[in-house]
Amino acid sequence: MFNLVYGRQGQPITIVVADQYQQWLLEQPEFIRNWLANSGLKEKGHRLIPAPDGTLDQVIVVVEDNQSIWQLSDLAAALPKADYFLDGSTEQISAAALGWVLGQYQFTEYKSEADRAILYLDDQAIVQDVLAMAKGVTLTRNLVNTPAGDMMPQHLSAAMQKLAEENNAKFSEIVGDDLLEQNFPTIHMVGRASEHAPRLLELSWGDESSPKLCLVGKGVCFDSGGLDLKPTSGMRLMKKDMGGAAHVLGLAAMIMAKSLPVQLRVLIPAVENAVSGNAFRPGDIVTTRKGLTVEVDNTDAEGRLVLCDALALADDDKPDLIVDFATLTGAARVALGLEVPGFYSTDESFASDLMAAGESEEDNVWRLPLHQPYASYLKGSISDLVNCAPTGFGGSITAALYLKAFVDDSPWVHFDVGAWNDRPRPGRPKGGEAMGIRAVFKALQQRYSS
Repeated sequence: MFNLVYGRQGQPITIVVADQYQQWLLEQPEFIRNWLANSGLKEKGHRLIPAPDGTLDQVIVVVEDNQSIWQLSDLAAALPKADYFLDGSTEQISAAALGWVLGQYQFTEYKSEADRAILYLDDQAIVQDVLAMAKGVTLTRNLVNTPAGDMMPQHLSAAMQKLAEENNAKFSEIVGDDLLEQNFPTIHMVGRASEHAPRLLELSWGDESSPKLCLVGKGVCFDSGGLDLKPTSGMRLMKKDMGGAAHVLGLAAMIMAKSLPVQLRVLIPAVENAVSGNAFRPGDIVTTRKGLTVEVDNTDAEGRLVLCDALALADDDKPDLIVDFATLTGAARVALGLEVPGFYSTDESFASDLMAAGESEEDNVWRLPLHQPYASYLKGSISDLVNCAPTGFGGSITAALYLKAFVDDSPWVHFDVGAWNDRPRPGRPKGGEAMGIRAVFKALQQRYSS
């Protein structure tokens, strides 16, 4: 699955920083100088260098930054199928190897998998660490890329069960009308119109004496908009509306693979927002798990409805930290685009760590303000709250403030992510994407491993 292997075989890859290339070239044998001069390699890119007998001798790659995660991402996909090895400092090899693996990602569930080059490293610890990160990212990408017909609530349940089994974790779920009996009314309300029963999925792992960490992910497996039906263009990519669930599963995979010293709990409200005779309606009022009443202004603002019951459950346990991921608003994409996920936090220290981790891990995130005065937009006239504000301005902030109403005292971080690349970049192909989970993992390591 991942073409990164512990060992030492194949042809060497030599990485040279662009501003050092001319000096490096002067130090090479005449044959290599002539070969590269005639190949046209000047500033950035790679070339295959043959031995005198015509066989491959080595690969030279010129990069702008030899500490970047993405320095080998394009190379990984471009090289012919063969074995290669890489030398260098621990930091350089670790970064380059992760970019190598992520750059070779292919979603192959519905087509043949192309052959790929294999990279060998003779540091087993680096290989294990890179694969732990890559598996989390790949899990998220695969879940988001899977068509909705094959990723309904029961399929998301199966994916979570598989992850639990692989990591000796516990799994449980509440399905269909049992959600009403156990006081998860908003999850049931949003998902009841689908033939695929709504569910609340739960995974638990770790030592009970460790700090409690709860991850919550929006699992709307397809969002038609409900009775406030989306237009065709808005519905086309709604298979990715379970991207929040995919993110917390990928992050959980990293946490368990690296044995982070936490008591982990993962909650995913999994539904399809469909249309039928029993679909919830604009103007309906629901009493949430927390006891707050909510008037439905728009059935296409369903993500915050399913999340509010899950967040209330998470807060009941008074964890050390709650982190939720959700493909919640178009407003966040307007503000930040698809390549920088926004987040909100009630924990100043962790927010600072997140910003720093995003930069160091090349997994950029950006903090947005929980501007409390906007909460007045969410006050209902015949209910405690409405599920969306009457103005489109500050839409990501008002959505975050709605969620905040269901978390009382626990430190809380909310990510509003796009979960999708609309253009290919090195190591980040077009399609489903894990956004911010490497940064969150780094910040969690700092919080719990010190």
